[in-house]
Amino acid sequence: MAEFTMELNDEQKEVRDWLHGFAADVIRPAAAEWDEREEAPWPVIQEAAKVGIYSLDFYAQQYFDPTGLGIPMAMEELFWGDAGIALSIVGTGLAAVGVLANGTEEQIGTWIPQMYGDVDDVKVAAFCSSEPDAGSDVASMRTRAVYDEAKDEWVINGTKTWATNGGIANVHVVVACVDPELGSKGHASFIVPPGTPGLAQGQKFKKHGIRASHTAEVILDDVRVPGSCLLGGKEKLDERLARAREKARTGGERVKNAAMATFEASRPAVGAMAVGTARAAYEVALDYAKTREQFGRPIIDNQGVAFQLADMRTQIDAARLLVWRASWMAVNGKPFTAAEGSMSKLFASETAKKVTAQAIQILGGNGYTREYPVERMHRDSAIYTIFEGTSEIQRLVIARTLSGMPIR
Repeated sequence: MAEFTMELNDEQKEVRDWLHGFAADVIRPAAAEWDEREEAPWPVIQEAAKVGIYSLDFYAQQYFDPTGLGIPMAMEELFWGDAGIALSIVGTGLAAVGVLANGTEEQIGTWIPQMYGDVDDVKVAAFCSSEPDAGSDVASMRTRAVYDEAKDEWVINGTKTWATNGGIANVHVVVACVDPELGSKGHASFIVPPGTPGLAQGQKFKKHGIRASHTAEVILDDVRVPGSCLLGGKEKLDERLARAREKARTGGERVKNAAMATFEASRPAVGAMAVGTARAAYEVALDYAKTREQFGRPIIDNQGVAFQLADMRTQIDAARLLVWRASWMAVNGKPFTAAEGSMSKLFASETAKKVTAQAIQILGGNGYTREYPVERMHRDSAIYTIFEGTSEIQRLVIARTLSGMPIR
């Protein structure tokens, strides 16, 4: 087990500086254009693939960093560049985590490489869990997967929404209900291979922020996938469902579902994304406050501005501490006994919204225009308190964990 530390080693510092350079030189100059275009920035993803950032090998190295700091460090630097473009670069990772969390070794080896493609033919992947009537309430999921034993195929029907890369992905990972009576415990995850008939993109959303990231509905109409596309395999699923049915009868311990396993693994990473956006806005505001003069002196000389900057930096550092702690715990098998993963996402998400709003205030009228990036950063920051579990859901998870009670 690696000891918890706040000091990056030399190798991690080298990776951080490399990512920071890419974010500064490639992502930031393209940010405003792709925000206005509201399209997936394929040329930037291509550049990330060329240098090795958009690749299975890179994310595997960060994911298996024994200190747990590889992924949050990478997320912070990329999202410091721009949240929308960065999400287009890392969005495939959520689908990959879904396979890593629930799949067999064979499935991991088969499907994750296809999610990324290669330098000459870049691909993306999508994780499809939320539904029009079931976002945070995963127990209300209506997408169904029915097993056709004669053909050893699963037949999937339903509509997914808010899917990053939905419809443009090479590989879709779809969470569906296989036993409605078990609620969220009756869910399973499936790979939908490229070109599978019956899968189509529905509505593409025009969003408030992260507009360079493609977000759309995914419609599944009698989608048939081979039995081998059930993540974890049918034997494991049957065993898990049997335990869930038994525990439902006896009131035993809770059984985690496929979507929750993915979200628990990714929440600290989302917190790190929020830290990156908050840090970017803080740095713009700090530089502006040092150079902008009012009444014959830089505005940072005024306590009203200086104290805001002090609070912004304190909140950012506190958020990073929570994210790094949760990431270290996850990698080293430490249970989240106080919902530390949810704590990290909650605090970092709220910090990003607050800090970006303060940055606009410090820049005044300039901050409200698109001539300065804090306006875009503020729009982007709103997503962190919504996706992969709203702030209200994070508070509910924390409260239930601390109390041991089914708080509603």
